[in-house]
Amino acid sequence: MQTQHHWYEFDMPEAPGIVRLALEWRAPWEFGASIAAKPLLSLAPKGDGHPVLVFPGLIAPDMSTLPLRRFLKGRGYVAAAWKQGINLGPREGVIESCLARLRDLYEEHGRAVSLIGWSLGGIYAREVAKVYPDAVRQIITMGTPFTGHPKATNAWRLYEFVTGHKIGAPEIHEPLRTPPPVPTTSIFSRTDGVVAWQCSVEQAGPLAENIEVEASHLGMGLNPMTFYAIADRLAQPEGEWKPFDRSGPLGLLYRDPQRRTRY
Repeated sequence: MQTQHHWYEFDMPEAPGIVRLALEWRAPWEFGASIAAKPLLSLAPKGDGHPVLVFPGLIAPDMSTLPLRRFLKGRGYVAAAWKQGINLGPREGVIESCLARLRDLYEEHGRAVSLIGWSLGGIYAREVAKVYPDAVRQIITMGTPFTGHPKATNAWRLYEFVTGHKIGAPEIHEPLRTPPPVPTTSIFSRTDGVVAWQCSVEQAGPLAENIEVEASHLGMGLNPMTFYAIADRLAQPEGEWKPFDRSGPLGLLYRDPQRRTRY
């Protein structure tokens, strides 16, 4: 009798090692770099005023996304917090509340909403878009582990402790691999010290792309490279989404996400 295997049993990346985990101390410096880079970030593309809903990561509050939301407001967007307090995982009613928040913004502004999710927050963004795609303009995730083995992260024990959910149930994790039916950008870092970067790489396609940045996991949502990439993605005219253009000077900052390397 042939044994049935699940997708995450093959080519399993390991959780980031101790060196990368130790490098997570970079986060405050990344925030400082964004402050120092403010004159340059002021040259980032401006938006058209559409609403953007931002989801925080695991055990993070809306305060963690405040620098990003302030930047987006400065670029002309209606940047909204998720307003559910600290993200303690997919507790009962969380997804329903996320859907309600999305519907409220969609109806209030009469325009499709862009969704941005940091780490676990990106899972919410992707799953909400699958339920209510007509209300979503595009999705941007930052260090979100939507593929690969669910334990290829240094946070899985914390996740189990906080949520009470066991990691590894195929009926829960396999559907997360399915991309949403809207334009999706995954921002990831090969020096992520929490999530194995391979777990944040989407299969590129007509509506999906990956952008690599030099960032820590805890500092990804504070990093000037991330800020610029997000501004570039959000500034595209509605219905005219195209992959990120790395040509010219941007190619010096944003490396080819498809290059062949384990690290």
